[in-house]
Amino acid sequence: MTNPIQGTTFCIHTFGCQMNKHDSERVSGMLEGLGSLLVDTIEEADIVVFMTCCVREAADTRLYGQVASLKNVPLRAGSPLPKRIVAVGGCIGQRDGEKLTEQLPHLDVVFGTHNLGSLPGLLAQAVADGAHHVEVLESSSDFPTELPTAREHSWAAWLPITVGCDNFCSYCIVPYVRGREKSRPLEDITEEARRYVEAGVKEITLLGQNVNSYGRDLYGEPRFDAVLDALDATGIERLRFATSHPKDLTDGVIERFGTLRSLMPALHLPVQSGSDRILAAMNRRYTREHYLGLIEKLRKVVPDIALSTDIIVGFPGETEEDFMDTYRLVEAVGYSQVFTFIYSKRAGTPAAELHDDTPREVIQERFDRLVDLVQRKAWEANQGELGATVPVLIEGTSKRDGLVLAGKSPKNQTVHGPVPAGRTAEELVGTIVPMRIDEARTWYLSGTVVDG
Repeated sequence: MTNPIQGTTFCIHTFGCQMNKHDSERVSGMLEGLGSLLVDTIEEADIVVFMTCCVREAADTRLYGQVASLKNVPLRAGSPLPKRIVAVGGCIGQRDGEKLTEQLPHLDVVFGTHNLGSLPGLLAQAVADGAHHVEVLESSSDFPTELPTAREHSWAAWLPITVGCDNFCSYCIVPYVRGREKSRPLEDITEEARRYVEAGVKEITLLGQNVNSYGRDLYGEPRFDAVLDALDATGIERLRFATSHPKDLTDGVIERFGTLRSLMPALHLPVQSGSDRILAAMNRRYTREHYLGLIEKLRKVVPDIALSTDIIVGFPGETEEDFMDTYRLVEAVGYSQVFTFIYSKRAGTPAAELHDDTPREVIQERFDRLVDLVQRKAWEANQGELGATVPVLIEGTSKRDGLVLAGKSPKNQTVHGPVPAGRTAEELVGTIVPMRIDEARTWYLSGTVVDG
């Protein structure tokens, strides 16, 4: 049978978390395997795929606006298709299914989080008959990493170790669209990591909605520390992971920051709130005291570990005192980076049923206060790097200047520096080079590549 994808072009727009980014790499792998060419813009693309997130309302708004705008973008000259094919997958696809095609009549394909592998067939059907094709499954028996992957960078790889989530935080839609938590066998994870190391990958980031609970479904108890040990033994140069839930961060995992050669001194540990009352309403299942105890243990093992977190401002019922508990926690911890969000009601979650009459302007004022503190603390954290020489994984060049390198330090800080004389950016991309830090700003460091 003729392959209708052969000779087409495609682009992918990705919203949301690292798991969505890795899902997009799988979509690329499948479509490239069928003879389609990845392009940068919608104007060049015969097929447009949106990989979506529904954690916050802004993502819904962006998706609907961007899909609707495609009606006004003409198909490229020379396209083998009679019309542009538009597909929506990921969490919004899983949540809304058929409803998307009712609200966006020119949408051709909808697929969910459990059936990435169905996308090529759905696209082929849409090309053949011009009709809507929707497939959303409630669950899957296959782990999605069995699909082909076209990685964005040759030197870095995402490596999912779990999918789904069992935590059911009261504000979060993820368990409803990603399903219950499922772990990959340790042997499969290790074998995939070995293949990456053999292919020249420098950095692996382990992915899961809650990596700390890895293995509970397979082995009866979490075994994330065993995953870290196994991957360190593969010889990978840099190892990171996301995301960690504080209730499941064990002493064994904390100890690995001090004993494993490859584990980078940076941890994203979402706190969401510093108020015990709000944490209980969020169903986070830890207290402020427990969280701060974890920070103390981490800093005993790695005194200068770079910590980042997520915080929600304006959760229903949050008072000024609740907010100040959060503010004081941020002040005490001194995060290198904080992702701050104003609470976004998600239909279908328990928190969506909670009443709150706090004026929007009050919530915004609290949010702005917190952002000011976050920026000050991030600037202070970066000052400790001045004069130090740090190994930087070069990822490319600055968006503003092609003669300025851009990369990441072990602490996941963005580092800029001029391309050294006699070298080119192309030959340095994907390598780890020593850089002396000459300037420390709030969100990045600047330095100079050190010879030898």
